[in-house]
Amino acid sequence: MLLGGTTEASQLARALAEAEVDAVFSYAGRTAAPVAQPLPTRVGGFGGVAGLRDWLQVQRITQVVDATHPFAAQMSSNAVHACAAAGVPLLAFERPAWQPQAGDRWQCVADIDGAVAALAPTPARVFLAIGRQNLLSFAPSAQCASHHYLLRLVDAVADLPLPSAQVVIARGPFTVEGDRALLQQHGITHLVAKNAGGSGAAAKLEAARLLGLPVILIDRPAVPARRMAATVEQVMAWLGHHGGAAGNAERGV
Repeated sequence: MLLGGTTEASQLARALAEAEVDAVFSYAGRTAAPVAQPLPTRVGGFGGVAGLRDWLQVQRITQVVDATHPFAAQMSSNAVHACAAAGVPLLAFERPAWQPQAGDRWQCVADIDGAVAALAPTPARVFLAIGRQNLLSFAPSAQCASHHYLLRLVDAVADLPLPSAQVVIARGPFTVEGDRALLQQHGITHLVAKNAGGSGAAAKLEAARLLGLPVILIDRPAVPARRMAATVEQVMAWLGHHGGAAGNAERGV
């Protein structure tokens, strides 16, 4: 089973389909129109650790690859514990975190609350590039009430908890030129982002560097220790070692 939702997961799904691995792709279901995959797909949660463990056993899954977003800590933690309980090998396919470069004006914080605290009360125009799950943390308060926010989301949101915000509906990957123009068009003075890593969402950081803008970057949450891979090739080699990267495998990823 492939736990997906990232660009890397889609790349791996194509490799699995081409190798004729018997696999199923699992989405959390948080976007209205997820990217179509070349594998059988299921959408939705499992009901916690026990539900995932039971699903793995009923479906006779022999390997699991966790290629969820680096900030999907609950799902990743559940996968570690469920695979251990079911006796199923687990590999995390995770892109490296972004690292600062010359010219960056980064302030790294531990979590969402740290990002809220890092924004000074002085009115600012903030590109809040954190998705829609944590917007409530930036709702009106003594710290954030005076800011205007720019949000870039995959799906429209009916009711925003932010009184002064504008939404751009778009799906990555994005370009440095496009993100630089976006920041300039909206008069952005600060960028708040999660350290997701990868190339598909890095353009905003490069654009901020070119414009000399301060960046508040949220560190990745802690996840239980697990075996890691950083490339599709490493994942496929691991599957081959465990007997999964072949068309006649009982169940693939």
